Order: sequence, then C-alpha cells, then structure tokens
Amino acid sequence: MPQLRETTASRLTSELVGTGFLLLSVVGSGIMAERLSPNDVGLQLLENSIATAGALTCLILLFGSTSGAHFNPAVTLWARLAGDLDNRMAGLYVVVQVAGGILGVMAANVIFELDAVFWSTKDRISGAAFLSEIIATFGLVIVIIGVVRSGKTQFVAFAVAAYIGGAYFFTSSTSFANPAVTVGRMFSDTFAGIAPASAPLFIVAQFIGALGAIGVARVTHPSR
Repeated sequence: MPQLRETTASRLTSELVGTGFLLLSVVGSGIMAERLSPNDVGLQLLENSIATAGALTCLILLFGSTSGAHFNPAVTLWARLAGDLDNRMAGLYVVVQVAGGILGVMAANVIFELDAVFWSTKDRISGAAFLSEIIATFGLVIVIIGVVRSGKTQFVAFAVAAYIGGAYFFTSSTSFANPAVTVGRMFSDTFAGIAPASAPLFIVAQFIGALGAIGVARVTHPSR
C-alpha cells in the first residue's frame, strides 16, 4: 500500500479536523442525550460516553498515521518532551487543536438549532473536580505512553476510547482530560458545557496530571 506523506499541512489539518470532530461528538451527543432522556442524567451520561468513545476510536484510526492523532495539548506535551516534535510544531499543534475544538462545538450548537456561540454557565469549580482532572489526565496520558512503548500502537485507538468511556463514570469531573476540549466546551451551555470561570482550574489540573504521567512512565515504560 502507498505510504502517506506526513507534511506539515497534513499533520495540522489532521489535528484541526480530528479535534473538531471530537468536540462535535462530545457536545452534539450531550445535546441529543438531554433531548432523548430529559429526566435521566445517568442515561444522558451513558449516551454521551458511548458516542464519544465510538467517535474517538474512528478519529484515532483515521488520523493516527498522519499526525499521531493527539487532539490534546497534554498528549502534544508528551510528544514534545519525548523529542517527537520541535517547539514550533508542538505550538502549531496546540493552536489548531484549540481552534478545531471551538469550531467543533460551534458546529454542534448550530446543527441542534442553538446559537453558534452559546457560553456555558455550568460551574464546575471544586477541589474534587480539580483532583479528578489530575487523575483523569494522568490515566489517559500514561495509557497512551504505555501502549505505544509496549509496541502495541495498533491498539491505541481502542485503549484510549475504552479509557475515556470508563473515565466518564469513575471520575467526578466526567474526565475532560484535555485542555483543548475544556476550552471548546466553554462555548456551549448544554450537557457537556463548562463555565469559562471553571476552565482555568481544569486546564491547570490537566497539565499537572500529564506531567505526572510522563514522570511515572519514565520509570514504568522508559523509552528505548
């Protein structure tokens, strides 16, 4: 089969489109869940998690060969520290991830007949949520590192999707675990939204969790 050329344009486009569709799946399925199951929050969360995990599997399989399918500045941080990206490319990855996430949320709002920018009022500030995001992001990043360094790259999509699907339920924050996702979710006052005032706390926690995972992985899964 022909080899894909990993040009700068292909990598950045992959990150933009992939993160956009990830946020479209998160927010869009949240809106649909609220409408289908208006009186059952547990069922709403289940519907949201299944849709997100399914879309995430497809997106990683689709873009893993072009950009690495990060869709997450916390994952890009690991790639930069591991030497897989230089500062310029890592910075560009983060820019397009955030932009793609915002566009994905705006698209979700519009296709469900809401205002494109629909600022969230959902307050998520708490000590428990802060700790939850540290743990959620730690788990996500160390799963990725562990699977990749174990030589099982072909299973990354399934491992990440399974982890995120489970973490929706075993973390009190419902496992955002992604700064780009956090920024994007500010733009929709729906099931998956987060108030802008709550976002900085989540983002700090996510980078703490990512750095913790990178440090632990140096002991458990050292690079060859």
